[in-house]
Amino acid sequence: MQQNYAQIQAAGGELITISSDGEAATKQTVQNHGLKFPVLADPKLASVEAYNVVDPFNNRIARPTTYVISRDGTIRWKFVDVRLGGRVPPATILAELGKL
Repeated sequence: MQQNYAQIQAAGGELITISSDGEAATKQTVQNHGLKFPVLADPKLASVEAYNVVDPFNNRIARPTTYVISRDGTIRWKFVDVRLGGRVPPATILAELGKL
């Protein structure tokens, strides 16, 4: 997603990632991959549980999930995969942003 971050921002979007790792591990991931978008640490899985996206095979992580949320907080589009590994193509995200 880092390579498409500028396009997402140009389309009026913001990319935010939430990690189930602790703060130190999350910071290390950001540094190792040179991420420029916000990456939040949620080791207690509050957001994972709130959005009901716990991986059914590993309750310490979330299923791959992507949301397009309008400025008023309404979820306009979402993708939730069954388990770790699934990702939405950036073109799909950009197309959904274009519908807002």
